[in-house]
Amino acid sequence: MRLDSQVLRPTDSWAGASGQRQRVLRNTYALLALSMLPTVLGAWIGLRTGVGAVLSGGVGLIVFLLGAFGFVFAIERTKHSGTGVAVLLAFTFFMGLMLSRLLGAVLGLANGAQLVMTAFAGTAGVFFVMANLASIVKRDLEGLAKWLFLGAVVLLIGGIINVFVGSTALMAALSVMAIGIFSAFLLVDLKRIVEGGETNYITATLALYLSLFNIFQSLLALLGIFGGERE
Repeated sequence: MRLDSQVLRPTDSWAGASGQRQRVLRNTYALLALSMLPTVLGAWIGLRTGVGAVLSGGVGLIVFLLGAFGFVFAIERTKHSGTGVAVLLAFTFFMGLMLSRLLGAVLGLANGAQLVMTAFAGTAGVFFVMANLASIVKRDLEGLAKWLFLGAVVLLIGGIINVFVGSTALMAALSVMAIGIFSAFLLVDLKRIVEGGETNYITATLALYLSLFNIFQSLLALLGIFGGERE
């Protein structure tokens, strides 16, 4: 009887773990790319129908919070099945609808289309940098995630307050904070995926999507505030 035919060798175990990490990373990137399509569709429908303009102020805040937390809960419950993919894509469509109000305001500027493309390029640049850092940073970043979560809570509270205050200065400050916080979140989540700490690609995609969405939205808001040209 050969011992190595029954006992898993270290090299076999490493190869299996490495293969799983690659599958999760590959599936995550593919689903993340796919999630952009319903986001764009939702934003386009929101712009064409004026839904974004209707969902403003307190009403928009309630719809956003209920919708976002409801979808995240549903994704978590269905993440181990194909249904989870459908729910995630429905969530990205919803987020596109919510984004349409800001997009409409920026596109109403003389250089609005240019600002949108700049925000998109900036978001892609942040993702590229963080993806590369995730593969070379050796330090454990899980402890940082706790502080980033607290920062996200502060952003949420500040955003709720600003819905009623309507301060441009506060919006700019929150946008700068959001870019920093969610860029760091992106690095932490990418490193977790690369190292095999996240084994569910739907959960991984959701985490990356939320960070990218917030970075893009914050960049767009800042560009609209400081770089917008009135017609």
